[in-house]
Amino acid sequence: MKTDKYSKFIKSLPLVLFFLCFSAASAQRAELKNVLLISIDDLNDWVGVLGGHPQAKTPNIDALAGRGMLFANAHTTGTSCNPARTAVLTGLRPATTGVYSNAVDWRKLERLRGVATLPRYFKDQGYRTFGAGKIFHAHTYLSDGYSGYNDPDAWHAFYPSVGRQLPDEVGPHDRPANGNPGSVHFLGFDWSTVVTDDSAMGDGQVVSWVERQLAAASRGPQFLAVGIYRPHLPWYIPQEYFDMHPLEGITVPQVLDSDLEDIPEIARIGGDSAILRGPEAHDWILEQNLWAEAVQGYLASTSFADAMVGRVLDALARSGQLEETIVVLWSDHGFHLGEKHRWRKWTLWEETTHVPFIVVAPGITTPGSRTEEPVSLLDLYPTLTELAGLSVPDHLEGVSLVPLLRGQAPSWDHAAVTNNGYREHSVRDKRYRYTLHANGSEELYDLQSDQNEWHNLAGDESLADVKERLSVWLPVTHADSEPPWTGEAID
Repeated sequence: MKTDKYSKFIKSLPLVLFFLCFSAASAQRAELKNVLLISIDDLNDWVGVLGGHPQAKTPNIDALAGRGMLFANAHTTGTSCNPARTAVLTGLRPATTGVYSNAVDWRKLERLRGVATLPRYFKDQGYRTFGAGKIFHAHTYLSDGYSGYNDPDAWHAFYPSVGRQLPDEVGPHDRPANGNPGSVHFLGFDWSTVVTDDSAMGDGQVVSWVERQLAAASRGPQFLAVGIYRPHLPWYIPQEYFDMHPLEGITVPQVLDSDLEDIPEIARIGGDSAILRGPEAHDWILEQNLWAEAVQGYLASTSFADAMVGRVLDALARSGQLEETIVVLWSDHGFHLGEKHRWRKWTLWEETTHVPFIVVAPGITTPGSRTEEPVSLLDLYPTLTELAGLSVPDHLEGVSLVPLLRGQAPSWDHAAVTNNGYREHSVRDKRYRYTLHANGSEELYDLQSDQNEWHNLAGDESLADVKERLSVWLPVTHADSEPPWTGEAID
């Protein structure tokens, strides 16, 4: 009799184990955190909590930082939209993918075949994935935009559609509105008020769709990515945001007249289309007395973007999912507004590389925490997967920031590396920035004593050990670009 009972138990054991495993898996699935990923285009450190500009007004981003951890020394992986976003969403640096410009479609690269993008990976792990706005790169509506390099297999739903990331936009009737010449206006270098309400703006349409998704009943864990297009050019924004930043009294960035004298020629020129953003553009802005107006336009756009972030966060709170949702806010890269005689991005200086990066992980992050340790946006993918309790894919080149989020990293031996084209890289640690250009020329700045990067110390022999230490972080292999990169600037 005992033998029969034992035999029956043995036979039923696989079924018992199955139900135990199923129950454990179900419990784990029930505990999976939702993810809200907010990406902002062209936002530099002109954010209240980062102190990049004394007149920045970003109360909603500041409040989000108060709920989690602010990475105050975070840097982009690429200096323009496509390289930066491709790196974040594939977990691979530009030197590995060959995506050095906005003209390269990562989806056509054989070396990326089979690589799961961040939203696709979450989808494969059982998440319902929703996206809206500019997540992957999409060209602006001024340059036959709307199309871009979205991952068609990553989403259960996308607004406006997988093939078109940007909705119709509102702009002034006459363009350019500020009277600049065509060569400077190219790629939307323009600003103006528009007579409309927030919801009619492209970002307003995106956020309205997101609000509806958050209000809908949740079926399982969700991954929701929201792309805020402003403060990307052109700065066409409703009047109220310009009113928040009166032109009288606008503070323009500090600029050293002799700033370019000690930097390599390759950094001064900045590519074939430098007239769009280099000294020529800066000289024109000074001649036309438009510097304060341009700064006002950018500040107005950042405040508008902040208002969109506020709407998303309010919708999350109304949904009742606030404590079950990991929130990450990041910008793809920064933006120059005259610093170092430059405009736009595409540089290896602080104004382009330094970006807002905030993580709120309920039960893990300490509200209002802040770290000055150098981190890269390349670290977003492994960090988010670990926070969600998922296995971290083997192909990722970033590192998880969870030890920093938990306050369990007494020492942090990492640096942030930014790419600006084939064999063009800059390394940023807690104090220094070291840049090695494709022709072998160098730059070195001590941000502790020279936060404006006015004094290139690369020729100082007493700092040779600093250059050697930082150069260890530079990529040793460099993938060719397909098609070959020519330095073009498709925005």
